[in-house]
Amino acid sequence: MADEARAEAEVRADEPARTPLRAVDGCAHTDPSRRHPWADVPPEAADRMRAVILDTGDDIIEQVRAQIAEYALSMNGVFGQNIRRGVSVALEQFLQLLGTDDDLPDTRVYFELGRVEHRHGRTMDALQSAYRVGTRVMWRRISAGSDAYGLDSDGIFRLAEALFEYTEQLAAASVAGYAHEQSLTAGSRQARRHTLVATLLRTPPPEGPELERLARDAEWSLPRSLAVVVCDEEALQAVFRRMPPDVLGARVDGLGVLVVPDPDAPGRADYLADATAGVPAVVGPSVPVDLVARTVARARSAWPLVAAGEISVPDDEPSRGSRPPSGLVRADDHLLSLLLHADVSVTTDLVAQRLEPLRRMTSSARDRAVETLRAWLDAHGDVAETAGTLHVHPQTVRYRLARLKESFAGALDDPVARLEVALALRFGGPFAEPAVEG
Repeated sequence: MADEARAEAEVRADEPARTPLRAVDGCAHTDPSRRHPWADVPPEAADRMRAVILDTGDDIIEQVRAQIAEYALSMNGVFGQNIRRGVSVALEQFLQLLGTDDDLPDTRVYFELGRVEHRHGRTMDALQSAYRVGTRVMWRRISAGSDAYGLDSDGIFRLAEALFEYTEQLAAASVAGYAHEQSLTAGSRQARRHTLVATLLRTPPPEGPELERLARDAEWSLPRSLAVVVCDEEALQAVFRRMPPDVLGARVDGLGVLVVPDPDAPGRADYLADATAGVPAVVGPSVPVDLVARTVARARSAWPLVAAGEISVPDDEPSRGSRPPSGLVRADDHLLSLLLHADVSVTTDLVAQRLEPLRRMTSSARDRAVETLRAWLDAHGDVAETAGTLHVHPQTVRYRLARLKESFAGALDDPVARLEVALALRFGGPFAEPAVEG
């Protein structure tokens, strides 16, 4: 029966135990009040196997180096010292736990081993394999001399269960250490990337050497060109999650800001449209990296107009099937609006000056005059087209235009003045007030 128990335990040595101690001959041999399987191993067995367990350290190290390629050449220096110390502490702690219901007294060594794995750029696969190799070597050495420990088949099962659970907890500590180091690295990199975005948005932006250093620190490859996307800071996370991994995102000055490398590359437009589905946002022009200030200024100046709904995605934007429409506005599609809003005081004065004749009219006459002017200007002075738009006789249009030209004192016959009237109508309508000097 003892041989069967040893054989089954050896088969299971490749995977730490996750189930309660099994019953033998229909009888349970564990105390349900105990939390740890090593509590079910008779304490006197620890004294009998001490020499065997402590003597397995070198064998474990040798087998780890022989079976795991990542560790074949790395057992010298600090890393090798940590592994050897980990094996030594593990063996001693295991002996101390047998016959007790204590938690592991110290897992810091194994937590640190997990951190080191991440720092060395390895996955957890190698270290997990090392734990399995160590468990297998240790169990074979223990089971070979089990007859001298005074353990029957039940005792062998108890001992195996204790070893597998113990190794599993050591491995879990290493996984926690790896995850901790990973979170620190990710948080640090994100902080450096936030710094890079904030620096790109400053005036003036960073020059070549500084920008290269910041990009290198942020682990971000400087692209040939880039564009800046601005959105509400509350929407940033949702948009950022949908972006490719080389896009930078940060909250800066109350805005959500994304830096998109190579925005004109194949597929980028679709990425941007998908990422901003249902979210108002604005993208500046694609520019070389040394002209980043241009795309920053363009996107930031357009954002208030997008947020206020004064400029938006064209109604004839291609259908996206069942997906929500993209809320991404291209700033360069609205240069006239940006120009008119660049200095609101100047534009307001232009509106007040050029539309002053309308303000002297009655409400009904003003509405008719604005309607006629807009139709005539849109028709480039074509009376017949204007009449068709207004659904009136061309002679009616001529009559109205004669009255308007009289009211505007020749401005409608002057190309520059006529353009100013058109801009004033587009910007503020007849109700805009002139700017008040402070």
